Amino acid sequence: MISSPPPEPRGAVLAVCRNPTDGRFLLVRRANPPDAGLWGFPGGRIEPGETLLTAASRELLEETGVSAQGNSVLTAFDSIHRDGNDCLLFHYVIVAVRCDLKHSPVTPEPVAADDALEAGWFSLDAISGLGAQASAGVFTLARQAEEAARSS
Repeated sequence: MISSPPPEPRGAVLAVCRNPTDGRFLLVRRANPPDAGLWGFPGGRIEPGETLLTAASRELLEETGVSAQGNSVLTAFDSIHRDGNDCLLFHYVIVAVRCDLKHSPVTPEPVAADDALEAGWFSLDAISGLGAQASAGVFTLARQAEEAARSS
């Protein structure tokens, strides 16, 4: 059996969007692997020639219809998945980007699109309550974004 070389790491972003009015975060329930069926921050691959901040804004708009500006990098981490034989399936280097809503007197109502099944605004308590229904690290990222918002 001829084995193919493992996939190379790919760049991806998560759009961490917090409503400054009420402190809620915009999450989507993913339609596709990894994390199909789980709640997490909107995100996806970085397109060639696209900056991290632009990619986060684009992914947020594509998956929720909500317009926000990528502001700063919160953190970066690896997402490495292997099959039952420990063969590498994929490796993403994910950059979490803090996104600021465009100024509007009304909180935009998200509409799930692209590869999102559902979209909605969640408080920190509600995110914490998602438990196994959320992707790993969602609550930690939300709390980190909350702290960054307080210090800015």
